[in-house]
Amino acid sequence: MSVPQIEQLDDEAARAARKPIATAISTFNAQASGISDPSRLLAITIRDPESREITGGLHGVSHYGWLFIELLVIPERYRGQRLGTRLMQQAEATARDRGCIGVWLDTFSFQARGFYEKLGYEVFGEIADYPPGKSRFWLRKRLV
Repeated sequence: MSVPQIEQLDDEAARAARKPIATAISTFNAQASGISDPSRLLAITIRDPESREITGGLHGVSHYGWLFIELLVIPERYRGQRLGTRLMQQAEATARDRGCIGVWLDTFSFQARGFYEKLGYEVFGEIADYPPGKSRFWLRKRLV
């Protein structure tokens, strides 16, 4: 039997390598858990009214009965107009429509922890000093 090769890739090659690695872990997870739960992407965008370019929004993925919000950004010029709340409400409604029992996400101490807590999210994990002098938090909200 031959020995597999281990290789560290640069950034560009690493991007290309993500898909086969993700496919391998998804296949393993489905077999090990007995649950075949295909993921579904979610994107809710904010478009500039003049250029029509996407300037912000929310991006996530639902699987195993939960929606993970990977990215949420409101362009600075649109902050204070409740767009973040509207995006989160729409994402939660979509999660419910997909049969999800909850939503989870992560944020840094210099980002939006208080915003998420006002929407009913609770912290369930933290890494202190990530980045140094700051923290990273994981939050969740049960929908049912």
